[in-house]
Amino acid sequence: MDKALIIGASGGIGRAVSTALAARGVAVTGLSRSGNGLDLTDEASVMAALGALKAPFDLILVATGALEIDGAEPEKALRQITPRAIMDQFALNCLGPALILKHAVRLLPRDRRCIFAALSARVGSIGDNRSGGWYGYRAAKAALNQVLHTGAIELARTHKGAICVALHPGTVATPFTGKYLGRHPAVAPDAAAARLLSVLDGLTPADTGQFFDWQGKRVPW
Repeated sequence: MDKALIIGASGGIGRAVSTALAARGVAVTGLSRSGNGLDLTDEASVMAALGALKAPFDLILVATGALEIDGAEPEKALRQITPRAIMDQFALNCLGPALILKHAVRLLPRDRRCIFAALSARVGSIGDNRSGGWYGYRAAKAALNQVLHTGAIELARTHKGAICVALHPGTVATPFTGKYLGRHPAVAPDAAAARLLSVLDGLTPADTGQFFDWQGKRVPW
């Protein structure tokens, strides 16, 4: 791997992945709202940021997302659902990565193995949902999984060596998860980055369109 693009490079996981890749000698380009003014919910912003980049990138990782947006906490019951909170979740956690994928296709090489990956979450799995709650976040991540699966099918027609996957990073100790850790064990961002890169290293084009956790195991849809 020679070049990587990390979207959300200022966040806990994004920064850790960037650091780990740089230590391998990979040329890393990082984009984020705080660092570059990238607004994933604004297509003009996405087009400007990605349009300024020179292809190709061997890895494009979208390491963005939010559990709380504008103070709206994950819903525990149906009565807590609001249109604004649901739409905000879809805008950031599904539409944002979808726009990145749309405008990143030209940045991926057609003649060799390459990866487009986005951080999803196990709670976005319909088959694995046994506890309920978190309606907006769950639904947005489930929608993201569908976008990535569908995008993988299209991408394979023009990029035979492409791998397009959703990744569950596990519970990572970042401000993103701080209020919701409870009794769940969490790992440091650098450990999470190492685990994710290990998974990515082992993927082949036959794995495209799938959903993997930090151990490299498939997560049910």
